[in-house]
Amino acid sequence: MNKRQALIAAALAGICAATAVNAAEHDAPASGSKEKCYGIAKAGQNDCASSDGAHSCAGQAQADNLPTEWTYVAKGTCQQAGGSVKPIKAGKATKPATQS
Repeated sequence: MNKRQALIAAALAGICAATAVNAAEHDAPASGSKEKCYGIAKAGQNDCASSDGAHSCAGQAQADNLPTEWTYVAKGTCQQAGGSVKPIKAGKATKPATQS
């Protein structure tokens, strides 16, 4: 391997390592000052996988406030924001009251 190939290989290895570290940090549990809050994430702004397995990545929530999508919030603020610290199964979501 010549010097140019070695340099390119080292650069690519560094990029891959940095990406892996960022992914591991993002998917790691929140520190003691944060908690997962379900049902408050805006479309495209969820922090990671949905609780029902619909997707496995951040930023893939299809609509606002889905009960299976979550985002990290400061500990103790989830319920104040209208969310739940426990995942809600998609089939168990409450329906809005209908007007008669």
